[in-house]
Amino acid sequence: MNHSIFLRCLLAALAAAAGLAQSALAVTPAELLSAYSAQTGAAAQPARGQQFFNVTHGREWSCASCHGAMPVQGGKHAGTGKPIGAMAPAFNPDRFTDAAKTEKWFRRNCNDVMGRECTAAEKADVLSWLLTLKP
Repeated sequence: MNHSIFLRCLLAALAAAAGLAQSALAVTPAELLSAYSAQTGAAAQPARGQQFFNVTHGREWSCASCHGAMPVQGGKHAGTGKPIGAMAPAFNPDRFTDAAKTEKWFRRNCNDVMGRECTAAEKADVLSWLLTLKP
């Protein structure tokens, strides 16, 4: 993996933890995928990401509960009813362009779905699947 991409992602996460502005630390979905894959040392698997997204993990909700089984349109939070934009980057170009925001939402949503944070491999698999969804 390109060290500058990894460094940008790491700096974005550190800046978020420190409460600093993120505009200078924007990333692309592909850069985030590369960083997650580098953390695992293995290639992401889109099919595994789709399965992970659509099944429950011992709790009431799956990712699809709020985002839809094919997250190419907006969804709504299963508990609050709050609208949620499309998850697939091809349908929502703002998705996965801020490393700190991505980590924040992975942390919250994985905790809701599984009662723990997602691993880098789980994030890579889901993101790799989302990147296969095209208009």
